[in-house]
Amino acid sequence: MQQISPSKFKDWLQEAASLGEPLVLDVRETWECQLASIAPEGCDVMIMPMQTVPARLTELDKDRPIACLCHHGGRSMQVGAFLERQGFTQITNISGGIHAWSSEVDPSIPVY
Repeated sequence: MQQISPSKFKDWLQEAASLGEPLVLDVRETWECQLASIAPEGCDVMIMPMQTVPARLTELDKDRPIACLCHHGGRSMQVGAFLERQGFTQITNISGGIHAWSSEVDPSIPVY
């Protein structure tokens, strides 16, 4: 699984767009997404809390470029590994999660 820092997200987005419509899969809890969230241009964002991923797997395209996001990068790494085991081919983890995104990309995003 590819790892990218939030500061390299735009580069990933450009590369991923050549493979399909990129998706940020935010695997945090709904309350966390209400506190702090991202809406990068050029891709969709889907909120799918980690524990719901197995039941909602059919909502995801196995060949779509997907960047997984969580608070610090641990849950998203686990979800990414799970997706790869299910046959997903274009999985990336945003290392450091939304916490790093706030410090590297957009300081207006609250830190929690």
